[in-house]
Amino acid sequence: MNRVLMRFAWLLCLPLAAHAGNDCREQELPPAKVAGAAESALRAAAALDQMDAPVALIARVGTDLSRQGLVYSHAGFVVRDHPQGRWTVVHLLNECGSDRSGLYAQGLVNFFADDLVNQDLRIVWFKPDVAQRLAARLQRMPRHSLHHPHYNLIARPGSRDYQNSTAWLIELMASALADRPVYDRATAYAFARGDGFVPDTIHVPYTKRVLGGLFTANVDFTDHPVATRLSGDYPVVTVRSIFRYLDNAGYTERVQEWRNGRLMAAPGPA
Repeated sequence: MNRVLMRFAWLLCLPLAAHAGNDCREQELPPAKVAGAAESALRAAAALDQMDAPVALIARVGTDLSRQGLVYSHAGFVVRDHPQGRWTVVHLLNECGSDRSGLYAQGLVNFFADDLVNQDLRIVWFKPDVAQRLAARLQRMPRHSLHHPHYNLIARPGSRDYQNSTAWLIELMASALADRPVYDRATAYAFARGDGFVPDTIHVPYTKRVLGGLFTANVDFTDHPVATRLSGDYPVVTVRSIFRYLDNAGYTERVQEWRNGRLMAAPGPA
């Protein structure tokens, strides 16, 4: 590993700053965090190189969601031999805490350099036929990308008016897995639900929503019906619900996970 790290030593001299996904303040990541991102990128790249797969799903811990019983807050498709580089992460990111989003293609170092909570990561490889269909769909982007630029952190699954990063993932996967071509979000999500996808439920008490300062540009509770807002139980597409769907539907080929820099013998809670 030390020899490989030397190839990336120059990265540690660069002032990496987090871009989309935060409030876009001008700030440089501390050298220790840059080094951690580079190490995570190396772990991921080494694991990906060992598998003959054109695409996989990669997850990171950008936000502490432990109160909701969740570990991974964000994921993206990591694509082999993308025009942007050997292993490139294609994912949807909220733009600077606003109500807008964009699709980004980033190298692995940048993917892990977004001022994360920690450097834990999980890679999920798809069954070969699933991977081939998904890779073909990703190669055709930006056409039929199923991207909706109006961002909502707690977007209602299947919403026509909003989208978040995990909703985009499940919709794009569904569009690639459907028996016939799917080019609209509503049909893609309907296929996912019919194929066994079930969103998670995130509890946000009404008092916390009103008094806890949760009214921000990238959160819109009105996307959900009044009954949901009164109960505080919001259905949301989470990274965990995507992992669960892939497992239950038989689309998962292999899973590897690193916690605190160590490869786990078996995947932990997601």
